[in-house]
Amino acid sequence: MTSASPLDEARERALAVRAKYEILEQRFNGKTWSLHEMMLGFSNDVGYIGRLLLANDGIWDIDGDVEAELKHKLAESVWWNFVLADRLGIDLGAAYAETMENIGEALDGTIARTDPDAG
Repeated sequence: MTSASPLDEARERALAVRAKYEILEQRFNGKTWSLHEMMLGFSNDVGYIGRLLLANDGIWDIDGDVEAELKHKLAESVWWNFVLADRLGIDLGAAYAETMENIGEALDGTIARTDPDAG
C-alpha cells in the first residue's frame, strides 16, 4: 500500500476547505461559485500578491504585516490551483510531475548546448 504524498494531502485539505466555502456560497448566494467566478477570485489574489511584493520592496504601503500577508496569499494561491484543477478534472500532482520533468529536460538541453567549455 502506498502512502499519500504531501501533494495529495495538500489537495485533500484544499478540497475540504473548498467544501466549506460551498456551504456558505449556497447559503448566501443560493448557488456555488462557477469556474469563472473562482478564476476571478484567484486573479484578485494574484493581483494582491503583486501589491504585496511592492510593499515588501518598500514601494507600496499596506495596512498590516507584509510578510504575514504574503505567506497567506501565496498559500491561498496554491489552494486555488488545487480547487481549479479539481473543478477541471486535472490531476495536479501528475501534471506537476510531468511538467517539471519536461522543463528540467529542456533546461538540461539548453545548458548543454550553451556550455562555453563544451565547444
